[in-house]
Amino acid sequence: MKRIAIAMALTLGLAGGLAGAAVGQQPPLRVAVDGTFAPHAMPKLGGGIEGFNVDLFTEVARRMKREIQIDSASFSGLIPAMNAGRYDFLAAPVTVTKERAESLLFTEGYLYTQYQLLIRKGSPQVAKLEELKGKVLSVNKGSAYDGWARAHAGKYGFTVQSFDTNTDAIQAVIAGRAYANLAGNTVLAWAAKRNPQLELGLALTETRAHWGAPFPKASGALRNAVEETLECMKLDGTVARLSEKWFGVAPAADSAERTVFPGFGVPGLPGHDPTAHTPRCS
Repeated sequence: MKRIAIAMALTLGLAGGLAGAAVGQQPPLRVAVDGTFAPHAMPKLGGGIEGFNVDLFTEVARRMKREIQIDSASFSGLIPAMNAGRYDFLAAPVTVTKERAESLLFTEGYLYTQYQLLIRKGSPQVAKLEELKGKVLSVNKGSAYDGWARAHAGKYGFTVQSFDTNTDAIQAVIAGRAYANLAGNTVLAWAAKRNPQLELGLALTETRAHWGAPFPKASGALRNAVEETLECMKLDGTVARLSEKWFGVAPAADSAERTVFPGFGVPGLPGHDPTAHTPRCS
């Protein structure tokens, strides 16, 4: 397990006007990410990790006048470790589902996650799933995208090719062995940004869900404080700027990066607190 300690200066302003003691009188925020999930968190030259989520929650901590310690660990162990008391919350992107929200508290979404196609630049775009008939989709073997593709291949008439890694699945698109790679929107945006041979294709909006930060059930006050800070960062454009920096696409006006949702948590799911509030931003 790798840890990064990021110290905040005593004079930095507190986002949202949230009350708190000066740095040094509060313990550091202890968080964790999957350090292999580019471009959200990944190794950087010279040691440590970098990525969208690292930048996002480093800024959250700065505005809260807190230090932050970021561990890099396997995603499968993050929630159990948090529930065991090792972390205050997770900085890794976690899809907010009804099942997870029944046992955890989540902030509102700071990103939307959805399935999307990645195609070779110049290939004809499709506007709906029915237009995939006769085409080949490449997927990462055993992933949720693999399962979705196999469940819908008969209905829409496409063929599925599974690969051991999503990198291999993308290479199949570049080589012309597949029309498109099916994966998550942010990962594909990162791939398209880095490879001029590729471009984003159809987004499956019906699969859209919030990516939020999970907290233990008893951490309502901290969840609300972090969420209010995130809301201030949405309102002043910080989340959108970080999104464009890492994913190469300017977020739309109705994106999660720009939307302050009502209450605390994800509306319509367990753990949502509908109490109206206005973010107190400095």
